[in-house]
Amino acid sequence: MGRDLRIVDCHVHLWDLSRARYGWLQDDPLPNNPAGDMAPIAHQDYLLGDYLADTAGWRVGKIVHVEAGQPRGHQLSETDWLQALADDYGYPHGIVAGADLTDPDLDALLEAQAARPNVRGVRQIVCWHADPLKTYNPADPLLDPVWRSGFAKLARHGLSFDLQLYPSQMASAVELADAHPDTPLIINHAGLPTDRDEAGMAVWRAGLKTLAERPQVSIKISGLGITDRAWTPDSIQPVVLTCIEAFGTHRAMFASDFPVERVHGSFDAFYSAFDAITADFSIDERDRLFAANAEAIYRI
Repeated sequence: MGRDLRIVDCHVHLWDLSRARYGWLQDDPLPNNPAGDMAPIAHQDYLLGDYLADTAGWRVGKIVHVEAGQPRGHQLSETDWLQALADDYGYPHGIVAGADLTDPDLDALLEAQAARPNVRGVRQIVCWHADPLKTYNPADPLLDPVWRSGFAKLARHGLSFDLQLYPSQMASAVELADAHPDTPLIINHAGLPTDRDEAGMAVWRAGLKTLAERPQVSIKISGLGITDRAWTPDSIQPVVLTCIEAFGTHRAMFASDFPVERVHGSFDAFYSAFDAITADFSIDERDRLFAANAEAIYRI
């Protein structure tokens, strides 16, 4: 049990503040972040050695790096730094690169990103919420025809899309999935069930169920502290099991979202909870949830 589990962590962030500037980590004062108070991780590097120290004692064999918020014009340089790390150390095994799908130079960017050996997909956070304290965007990118046109270009480059959205946007995401069945979509952070009242959770459950009916859509069970700041293993269990029930044990996967999620708990705390919640699952099911699904979906 537990520490013997094979782990492929498919949502990791690294940054070297001497190489690039991350406003959400370095602005003074720090901007409001819908994911929580970033002060504990602000103004400091988070390098591969830091991640390996945070995960010590667990069998993390592979990782997937997800873009860490570089602005337009700086996203390829982030990928090149990560690819150099991978060439030298083997980590990260997969890269989800940054791309602004409304970038006028998107064609060239996608071609360059896809040419890097470890790049498997791209991410642009599309979260929009009516509450200004929760929204990441001034308007919903999923409703922007320019953004949709950019999304249509991913398939020709063989790129997946990491979809970080809110439940209120899931109906639009279903339309997007239906329009582009050849582009794998990976829902980030359990679909961010941020509206915790009964109506909000019902929207989240219904959205997951409908998205899961599309075979190219999968889900990462991660970032649970973002929407449950005082989380316990008991409080996150219904969210974890709902995700697995919707997507099955072949299209759901655990991930850490470290070090962002470190502001809500340790790697050990989260993975011990995932371990306990799935204790009654079969060995094969647990291997898929903790490792094999990430290997298949991100082709690592």
